[in-house]
Amino acid sequence: MLLWQFWIYSFLGYLLEKAFAKATRAPQQGRKCFLLLPLCPVYGLGMLAVLALPAGWRESAWLIVWGGLAAAFVEYGVHWAYETFLHVRFWDYAQVWGNLHGRVCLPFTLIWGVLTAAAVWWVQPWVETLAGRVPWEITWLCLLVFTADALVSARFLWVTGDVERLRADRA
Repeated sequence: MLLWQFWIYSFLGYLLEKAFAKATRAPQQGRKCFLLLPLCPVYGLGMLAVLALPAGWRESAWLIVWGGLAAAFVEYGVHWAYETFLHVRFWDYAQVWGNLHGRVCLPFTLIWGVLTAAAVWWVQPWVETLAGRVPWEITWLCLLVFTADALVSARFLWVTGDVERLRADRA
């Protein structure tokens, strides 16, 4: 079930990235993740971190604070890993007020807090239901595709360091 929660939130994160790029009329409309599939793993990992918070923390308004911090911690770690192991940067908050090494920033941490609270309180029941209904054969097939995508994408970035070519929409 955790794997499906990861994938579902990664897909929802991909949709959020696309909507944000459209709404802000960003010059770069491509996604900000390293997979070819329509998934942004940083969102999936961030939500898994939020869901791992103690139950009491997820039931009060403090979830906005703890969820934002958990998501920012994951975002920082993922950014660091991309830089360290693949030598690429998918996002840069260096010009945003309250940033930490350009990897995270205060305004987005606050937004993540609100979004994670909304996801835990209103989206998570739906995600749990959906994730619990997937047959194991489908899970294994999806895991194979996901793993192949991750390996191919990581290899591509390791060799070329070309984020822009990886970001190009294929649709």
